[in-house]
Formats: sequence, structure tokens, C-alpha cells
Amino acid sequence: MSKRSINGTDFTAMVLAGAERLGQHAEHVNSLNVFPVPDGDTGTNMNLTMTAGVTELKNSGTGGVGSRAGVLSKGLLMGARGNSGVILSQLFRGFSRSVAAYDELNTVQFAAGLQSGVDTAYKAVVKPVEGTILTVAKEAAKHAVFYARRTTDITELMTEVLAKAKEALASTPELLPVLKQVGVVDSGGQGLVYIYEGFLEQLTGKVQPYIPAQVAASGVSAPARPEAPTAAVNHPAHHASAQAQLDTEDIEFLYDMEFFINRKLGAGPGSHFDEDQFRKALSVNGDSIIVIADDEVIKVHVHSKAPGEVLNLALRYGEITQIHILNMREQHRDLLTAGMDAAPMPELFAEIPAEPVRETDPAELPAHEIAPYGFIAVASGQGITDIFKSLGVDVVLSGGQTMNPSTEDFVKAIHSISAQHIFVLPNNSNIVLAAQQARDLLEGERSVTVIPSKSIPQGIAAAFAFQEEENADSNTDNMIRAVQHVKTGQVTYAVRDTVFDDLEITAGHYIGIADSKIVSTEEGLLETSQALLAKMLAGGDEIVTILVGEEATPETTGLLSAWIHDTYPDVEVEVHNGGQPIYYYLFSVES
Repeated sequence: MSKRSINGTDFTAMVLAGAERLGQHAEHVNSLNVFPVPDGDTGTNMNLTMTAGVTELKNSGTGGVGSRAGVLSKGLLMGARGNSGVILSQLFRGFSRSVAAYDELNTVQFAAGLQSGVDTAYKAVVKPVEGTILTVAKEAAKHAVFYARRTTDITELMTEVLAKAKEALASTPELLPVLKQVGVVDSGGQGLVYIYEGFLEQLTGKVQPYIPAQVAASGVSAPARPEAPTAAVNHPAHHASAQAQLDTEDIEFLYDMEFFINRKLGAGPGSHFDEDQFRKALSVNGDSIIVIADDEVIKVHVHSKAPGEVLNLALRYGEITQIHILNMREQHRDLLTAGMDAAPMPELFAEIPAEPVRETDPAELPAHEIAPYGFIAVASGQGITDIFKSLGVDVVLSGGQTMNPSTEDFVKAIHSISAQHIFVLPNNSNIVLAAQQARDLLEGERSVTVIPSKSIPQGIAAAFAFQEEENADSNTDNMIRAVQHVKTGQVTYAVRDTVFDDLEITAGHYIGIADSKIVSTEEGLLETSQALLAKMLAGGDEIVTILVGEEATPETTGLLSAWIHDTYPDVEVEVHNGGQPIYYYLFSVES
């Protein structure tokens, strides 16, 4: 279908189609993710970023290409997640600046917009690395500028742009050794290709066929995958993802951080911001640095060894908002094992909300009188939420490994409670840091203690140990001791074949985890649970609490409870409906 120009409606439709195409294949993009770290979330981050931009477009009415591109750019910037999402937002930010004055775009103007996007993205990244999404975008834009002088048909131009992007994608392993080592193309580049495929689908009205790309200079082609209709290099099987072939300890800058600095608020509003000096300071203990600044807001993304130093540096220039911090070593370990506090593959979370939400109705907030103590806990599952509420917890944030409450979520929850002192129970090792950062940000304003509970059983034990009549320090000591005396067990299933501490694990089999270590694996749920509990009860403990997950059956639970009674007659057993996803059972063992 020949088309000499696109208007605002056309552009919006192209963006929506690109976002839909990316969303359909975000899992595939996740499976390719090994650079800059093997955390398996590039597809998720790009998808969330595009979703934020699309939402902004849908809520903003109509207009020419220039105004629509500006709206998209704003939504992408505010919603950008991770390294790949921020770079994607910059590609469209540069595009929007280039086309701002136009209601319609011809081929030359469209190509110029793509090139401006590349220039902006490269400028935003402190140390651009070739063989990534940047390379794919650069080669596609360069070809677009060349070809736009030879055609007036936007559809023909987009066809050429997509073909060049796929060609550049197939060459990424030759530019980035880690990709060649694992046998994949760049994940961010693959995500961009999906977006471009959506653009072309909208222009032609035809779904793009899957044509496997050849790995440059290798002659190895990707096998056909109906669910992944673009270029890929020698796709690993589902049970042997790219992340599984790299070592967790190789992740040097382990904290993935992103946040905004509001230049008009905070301790340093209006102070001079030297972007080059700021970048240099971040690079001392960090990499994957992206800084995007304007007069009012600074967007920052960095992988750092020292998150506290990063936030202290940022506070010099204004108030910090929308803080997200993730431990990528923890995320990588969890991707490999689907173990304790795990981040299983994205398909496991199809039914779980992507963002943490408050379980407490605003109408149920405490009265305006200042109570001596308040509690915040993180939980997943209605039964567990009810248990925490019955123990006096004021606010329950819904969360788990792949839907961590952010620092900002904790700050908002703290502000919602009228109490002199607030205790926070993160209940997940990957959430403790965000809770501590919220505490630090409110230092001098609110009195907050983070109890470092790393599992739901630890959090429940801490809440039980609390005594209203004790002072804050005594309660803190009591709750920490309670956490330390709880053994935590979890039963889930393996998402891939692997070997963990000489234990051979088969995809689809059940695995038992005792305090972060996989100790049992069997084909049957009951057998795995029994083997796990046998190891946990070896010390002569007296109490076992079972939190039953949403997928466990009453029959298996009954058999398990009876086995404990028969095998350990002196052990007291309590069974509660937890309703948690992913984990069939959570076990708490106490002496």
C-alpha cells in the first residue's frame, strides 16, 4: 500500500501496533537478555515503557505527528524501566524533537526523525556499547536517511528500515562477545525490531512473517518459532535460557537503579547541575549510566555497587522521586533456580498484577490520633494478607520478586500511617533494600525501622513477637531474634533443567528450598515436600506451620499433614490457607 506521508492518526496507529507486537513477544526478548547483565527483564522493561507511552497517547486526544510524538515521548520518559526502556525513550525523544513542527511527515522527515532519535540516545548513554539496541537503531536510521532520497513512499521506506534493522540485529553477536558466547542476538535490538515490525504491519495491513536471520559470518540460522516471528540466533531451548549460561558473580555492578530528580524541590533546588561531572561521579562505582536532564526533571539510570552514594549525590540537585532499585545478582540466581524469593520466568506471573497495589482501602486508614506504632508488610496471597492484618499490620503492599514494591511505594505507605514509629516487614530479600532506602529518605521526618525479614514465615514470626507495651528498641530486638529463629521452606517447581550444588533438577519437577538453598527435588509434590521437611526437622524442632498456596490441593495437603503427625508425633502442626502464587507450600519451622 503506497503512502506518501503519515499524519498524527497514522503515527498513533503505528505506535500502538508496535507496542502490541512487542508485548506479544516480551517473553522471547527476556530469554535473550545477557547484556549488560543476565537478568532476563529486557522484554518486560521495554514492554512497560511502551505501555506507558501508549497510555499517554490514548489519554491525550488527537493532533498532528509533531504533537503526538511529543505526547508519546513524555509518556515513555516518565514510564521508562531499565537500561533498555530508557534508551527506547530516548530514541523517541529525539524523534519527537525532530518532527515537532510537522503535522504530517514525508519520507525525508521521517528518516531525519529516526536519525535524531539515535543521536539523542547515544548522547544519553555514558559509555555506548555496540552490538546492542543502539547499533540496531543506528544502522536502521542511517539506511533510512540514505533510502529516503530515493523514494517518496513511506511504506517502502519502512520496509527498508525493518530489513536493515534485522540485518543489524543478526550481526550483534559479532560486535558483543557475550552474545556470541551464549548464541543469541541482542535482546534490546530484538525488542526494537518487534516495534518496527508493528510499524510496518500498520502501514501495509499485513502481519510480518517469521524469517529466521543468519548469524553474521557463522551460517547458523534460528529455528522457526511461531511465537517469535523475528530474527534470533540459535535459540536455546526453554529450559536452557541465555541467562543460565552465565555466572551470577560476574555481575559486578549489582544494583539496578532508576529515579527522577525534581529540580524544583528538595534541599538543592535551583543549584547548578553539571551533567558531565554528575556522570563521572556515577561512573566511579557504576556503569550502564543514562542521564536525561531538562530544566525541571533529571532522569537517572545506573547499575551501581553503592546505591546509597548514588542517592546522596542525587539529593544535591533536588528531591528524588519514583525510585526503583533491584539486586540483579539476586534476580539472576532466581531466574536460574526459581528458588526462594524467586523470580520465575515471566509466564509464571501471567495472572499477577505487574505493579504493587495497596491492599488496604483508604477508608480503613488509622484515625488522625497518633498511635505509638504502625506496621507495613509485603505479601502475596489473600490468606497471607489476612494473617498480617489479623496481627495488626496497617498496610499490606502486594508484592513478590518480579513485582517489587518500589521505594516510592514504601514512602507513600509510611505517610499514610498516623503513628509515632513504623515497622516495615519486607518479607523478601529483594525488597529489603527498597524499604531501607525509604527509611533513609524520611530520616528526620518519620521514625521507621526495617526488620530484615526475607520470607513470609519470618515476617509472621516478627509480627507475633511484637509487644505494644515495649519500646521501639526492645521490639526491634525481639522481632529480629524471632526472624533469626525461624527456618523457612518453600516448594515450587523448576522451569528448566539445571544442576544446583550437585543436585540434578529436571524442568517440571518440584523443588524444595530450605532457607535459600535447594535441598530436594522429586517428580511428585508430596514426595518433594516430605523430603524438604525431613531436612528442616532434623534438629528436633517442635512447631511446623504450613501456608497452603493457591495451586495446592486439599488431598495433598491432608496427606502431608498426616505424614508429619505420623513421622514426628511430638511436632505441633498448624495449617493455614495462604493463597500465594508460585509456591505450593510455605513452611515455617520453629523450636
